[in-house]
Amino acid sequence: MTHVLVCGGAGYIGAHMAKGLAYAGCKVTVFDNLSTGHRAAMLWGEFVEGDLLDRIALGELFATHRFDAVMHFCALSQVSESARDPYAYYRNNVTGTLNLLEAMRHAGVDRLVFSSTAAVYGVPMADHVDESHPTLPINPYGASKLMVERMLEDAAGAYGLRSAALRYFNAAGADPDGEIGESHAPETHLIPNVLRNALGLGDGLLIFGDDYSTRDGTCVRDYVHVTDLVAAHLLAMSYLNNHGGAHRFNLGSGSGYTVMEVIEAARKVTGKPISFSLAPRRAGDPQVLVADSKRAAEVLGWRPSYEGMPAIIESAWRWHCNPRY
Repeated sequence: MTHVLVCGGAGYIGAHMAKGLAYAGCKVTVFDNLSTGHRAAMLWGEFVEGDLLDRIALGELFATHRFDAVMHFCALSQVSESARDPYAYYRNNVTGTLNLLEAMRHAGVDRLVFSSTAAVYGVPMADHVDESHPTLPINPYGASKLMVERMLEDAAGAYGLRSAALRYFNAAGADPDGEIGESHAPETHLIPNVLRNALGLGDGLLIFGDDYSTRDGTCVRDYVHVTDLVAAHLLAMSYLNNHGGAHRFNLGSGSGYTVMEVIEAARKVTGKPISFSLAPRRAGDPQVLVADSKRAAEVLGWRPSYEGMPAIIESAWRWHCNPRY
């Protein structure tokens, strides 16, 4: 039985991953400091509370467990916060990952699937972005993820580490069974904020800019269901069984939705009114950001199973109507 360490497995995507691994027949151990994750989301595998910045705790973890592979979701991920406090982002995202890589090397674990981001691209130069697009991050969050990707490249050459960096565009949706879902504090993602508005929660929904050259003047983004991300991680882990080196894959649907289209889809799914206020554009927000995920399809055999915004919102709505945490 494959034993997988899920770092950050109490968070949104990590908890879905822990479930996906367990259902795939893997043994799961979750390592999380619970700074942004939820203990109540730990329904599969063993939970070990700890921090990647604690080298002693990492050493003990690898000394007492024999892992076959690691999936790494631990990260601070708020773009605006990263601009205000870049040291915290480089410390957590870069130093924490270095500690993990060193612990893996000492323990002889040579497979890693890394949670990266489309933020490594910065402002896109094309409407559909593939992995050959220049990486020019415009905030410390994206820069920290790109630094880790460079570390993985160097580790492949020096130590034989096999890795896959999965560059998500916009993770969305929730577990189809309603057991786990998306819950951040503060919540900055569009879909959960739209659904909170439909429930009469939150401080009011803001749309940042309605004067872009798009279908309705609002930004276009690519959304991929969280369970499709889980499937991609499983495929990437399997791919690393027989392939060395450091690999990168975009994960997105290949379709873009404007902010207003997301809101309208939510109105139809929920049957609720959704109000919003307009605000000025945010600096650095690209007009259109949509993934070209052909490489993931061709190399990993991955394709999203959730097609269309309504299906994504329906799963998220079930969660938000009856949250477990």
